[in-house]
Parts: sequence; structure tokens; C-alpha cells
Amino acid sequence: MESMKQRNQGGSTRSRISALIVDDDAVIRKIHMMMLARLFNMDAKTVSDGKEAVDLHRCGANFDIIFMDKEMPVMDGHEATKELRGMGVKCLIVGITTRANGKDGEEFFAAGSNYCFEKPLDPTKIERVLQDHPNFTT
Repeated sequence: MESMKQRNQGGSTRSRISALIVDDDAVIRKIHMMMLARLFNMDAKTVSDGKEAVDLHRCGANFDIIFMDKEMPVMDGHEATKELRGMGVKCLIVGITTRANGKDGEEFFAAGSNYCFEKPLDPTKIERVLQDHPNFTT
């Protein structure tokens, strides 16, 4: 993990990776935000449901990666992902669910997610996603 952090901070002229954490659980949002900032030097923002994520993008916000919970009030993760893709959002979207290998995973991929992981989100899963991110290179 330290090597990933060093690569991101290592004198590169590229900007920090921006991430949006979409989860209705305030504790999870805080844990994920701290992990992304401390271990991966990301600029992380949070919202509590899919509609807030969609509205944020409608207002002109852009992120490199979105970490999207599945089950949320107002608008759930796969609905928000489908809406974001329909709006032309091209960033990586990572679905996070309690059942990644079942119906939840299928719904996330059908909606346009690049990845779907089972909870909890951990540094190993984040590193896997970052390997595909063009701003996270040496």
C-alpha cells in the first residue's frame, strides 16, 4: 500500500485522484473517506444516497472514481449508476454490496459499473481498481 501512496505523491505533475463515496451509513462514509485520503492520498467527497450523487454531477461535479453502495434510500446504487451512465459520466464506478456474486453484482454491471465488490471495501480492493486508473502511475 505504501508504494501506491508514494506513486501518487511522488513528484508527479498530475492532480490527486478525486473520489465520491455514496453510502447512506455515516460511519461507512467516514471510514472510506479516511482510508482513501490517508492510504491513497485521494481527494474524497461523500453523499448519502444515489440521488445526491446524480444531482452533484448535474451541477457540474466530476470525479475520477465513484464508490457506490447498493442499498440506499431515495435512489439505490444501481439506479444511480444507470442514471449517471445515461448522463454521459465516464469515470470508474465501483459497486459495493453485501452480495457481489449474485443479483446485486449483475444489476451493478448491467447499469454500467466497472467493478462490484462485496463489503467491506478494503485497501486490496481499492488497489485493484487503481491499477486501471491512468492518473495512478509512476
